[in-house]
Amino acid sequence: MKYISTDKAPAAIGPYSQAIVTGNLLFASGQIALDPATGAVKGETITEQTTTVCENIGEILKAAGTTYDKVVKTTCFLADIADFAAFNEVYAKYFTGKPARSCVAVKDLPKKVLCEVEIIAEIL
Repeated sequence: MKYISTDKAPAAIGPYSQAIVTGNLLFASGQIALDPATGAVKGETITEQTTTVCENIGEILKAAGTTYDKVVKTTCFLADIADFAAFNEVYAKYFTGKPARSCVAVKDLPKKVLCEVEIIAEIL
């Protein structure tokens, strides 16, 4: 296994890694809307927070040597299912390859953010 870490995405806020590569697959931990420089929540709306999450995922993909079009599976968590359409609008701009996906509403997310996304991607 190879551990992936970049200071251009938020540091892990618990006992886990940003991402791990095994074989030709990248498994990235769930990303929330944190500013990598400060660790503070970035954005107040679902649109702003989803953009931050996707940008952070992009930095992890880059650090692992892969891209959004190589993402094969995402798991998405929303604090409110009413945000589903707005979340999808931003998500679709980044995940243009339309990876397999699960999207569920959950009771709470860390730091009271509105969304979290984890990915599995193929390494180039």
